[in-house]
Amino acid sequence: MHLLPAVTSKVTGLSVACLGISSMLLTGCQSVQATTKPITAKPVATGMTNPMVNTQTATASSTTSPEQAAASTLPSAQFTINGKIGMTTPQQAGSAFYIWTQQGQNFAIEIAGAMNAGQTKISYNGQSATLTNEKGTINAATPEELLLRATGWQAPISQLPYWIQGQPAPSDANDKKDSTNRLVSAQNGDWTATFSYSNSNNKLPSRLTASHPDGYKVVMTINRLS
Repeated sequence: MHLLPAVTSKVTGLSVACLGISSMLLTGCQSVQATTKPITAKPVATGMTNPMVNTQTATASSTTSPEQAAASTLPSAQFTINGKIGMTTPQQAGSAFYIWTQQGQNFAIEIAGAMNAGQTKISYNGQSATLTNEKGTINAATPEELLLRATGWQAPISQLPYWIQGQPAPSDANDKKDSTNRLVSAQNGDWTATFSYSNSNNKLPSRLTASHPDGYKVVMTINRLS
């Protein structure tokens, strides 16, 4: 867990965001320590375990990372959703309301209520990810690395834009669909994602759950605004 042209980050107010488990959820949980056993997903986040400080900048690789490669293959995704995202780790659990705006490979997530950490903003422009809250700003090459540095958690953030649209991510394996060709489950590394739909006519999921055998889980409810 326990993620993409310019985002018009004109996002205010709260209604569910986010994956979570973020994206997810995610942020502002600086008290959580990284587990000794790394959690693997495709793509795999860089194993950085430093806690968040007011300002940090990750050195971007000169080559395209798997996460960036995955983001570059996104279809012309454009949506705005909101809802509630919950994250469970072996140490604790928490939830937050989010609003997520996606334009192509770029996204912006605003989260409120995550572990009483105040409002947090996560953005990704296909090249780097940024998290900003009342404690400061942190930058990283990928959303997964950003989450790990800020909270000590890992989550399949790069897969979320696909999953939110009811599509398997390029690095998924063993995805399964129902009789109406809707995605019902997907495997990504050690992560398993399952999808629920509000009724038999809806082609887009209203809820997704990503779980990891080490006790991590991300649950997102999804309300579609556009």
